[in-house]
Amino acid sequence: TIAAISTPIAAGGIGVIRISGDDAIAIADRAFKATSGKKLCSLKGYTAAHGRVHINGEDIDECVALVFREPRSYTGENTVEISCHGGIYVTNQVLRAVLSAGARPAEAGEFTKRAFLNGKMDLSEAEAVMSLISAQGQQGMKAAMTALDGALSRKIEELCGKLVSASANMAAWVDYPDDEIPDLSDEALRE
Repeated sequence: TIAAISTPIAAGGIGVIRISGDDAIAIADRAFKATSGKKLCSLKGYTAAHGRVHINGEDIDECVALVFREPRSYTGENTVEISCHGGIYVTNQVLRAVLSAGARPAEAGEFTKRAFLNGKMDLSEAEAVMSLISAQGQQGMKAAMTALDGALSRKIEELCGKLVSASANMAAWVDYPDDEIPDLSDEALRE
């Protein structure tokens, strides 16, 4: 189970710490205490709870925890996102609490890697995430969103289908020369 700060490391209104993996909800339960007294493990997916994050019995911040259950999360795994007050120190302390509760630090891009490995996105969509994050203008943002929506993947799939069809036609033409299989012209193959 991995964890990382998902928002920029800077002063801001909100900081988000994402936890993902088999033990994400149990780990979040060890670091977060809901105001209602309910455990996060008792919540359905797409549910939020208000409470406090603590470490060694000391409250760190008032937060909201969002529970996402597998496979309906970004990574396809159980995921908890803790939204705390933004700020470098507070956000780092909330991450420290989560790591102390049993998560390990995520490597760069590991959440998206897991989403790819769990079939939540294909390689072109995973690459589009980085393009979207680094977009510096409207055109870059639109291009990345188009790729993230699967437009490039659909085009690649269409082209692969055409290549497989052409290959099958060539194999049939070579393997069965006496049958009435249409000749493949150079023009048809180029197309």
